[in-house]
Amino acid sequence: MNDRQDRDYVLGTHREEIERLGLQHRVWRPHMLECWRQAGITGGSRVLDVGAGPGYATMDLAEIVGPTGQVHSVERSANFLQFARESCAARGLSNVQFHEQDLMAGPLNVSGMDAAWCRWVASFVSSPATLVASVARALKPGGVAIFHEYLDYRTWRLAPPCPPLESFVSEVMASWRASGGEPDVALALPMLLEEAGLSVKHLAPKVFVIPPTDFIWKWPSEFVEINLQRLRELGRVDGAWVASVRAALREASADPRTLMITPMVLEIMAERRE
Repeated sequence: MNDRQDRDYVLGTHREEIERLGLQHRVWRPHMLECWRQAGITGGSRVLDVGAGPGYATMDLAEIVGPTGQVHSVERSANFLQFARESCAARGLSNVQFHEQDLMAGPLNVSGMDAAWCRWVASFVSSPATLVASVARALKPGGVAIFHEYLDYRTWRLAPPCPPLESFVSEVMASWRASGGEPDVALALPMLLEEAGLSVKHLAPKVFVIPPTDFIWKWPSEFVEINLQRLRELGRVDGAWVASVRAALREASADPRTLMITPMVLEIMAERRE
């Protein structure tokens, strides 16, 4: 793995992004644990964590499946993998195998999995169909693929409306598409899963409506700050635009009557057919 592949991440793989992903994981963790429970992940399960990032879900999975289970954590970023390995070692988790691999570079060297977990990965890959096919091949018959992916990114708005934030959302979506991704990829996933030999068993939209006093507010607000820096590094925006978005979000955050509607996520569970 080389530095170029780490730089190719839309938001980078630096320490600030690792910390932001930790916050994001804490926000979504209750929903994640519940869908894992529904999917049957338990002690002794063999689970694939697809595009595992810094390994926050990997560690939760390792603790759930226990010493008789196994987690295969697949990630292409050397920075993220180093953090994940060190974190697992610090927690004494020895039931994790790490795979440093680009999901678009070839099939996964994993098979017979009871379940696969994939969160906010399909939005960024060049071929969601290739990703889905790799996940399907890794599952045993009856194994369950679980996805959390964006369904309608433009639901990210403030009430009352905030044009600078809406401009920011548009620029985020454009930057993802420019890098070969698709922010609303969940629109395509159910059909791709069926075509790959999986039967969709569960679909549920997930969205938060929160005031600035809710701790969840920190998740999107930190995303704004890190992505403003990233967009400017990429030369997509200028300093005046960055300042206008920051000022608008600061003003909204100071008013407890403001509401934020987060980007809509689709939760999908699909079972591999015989």
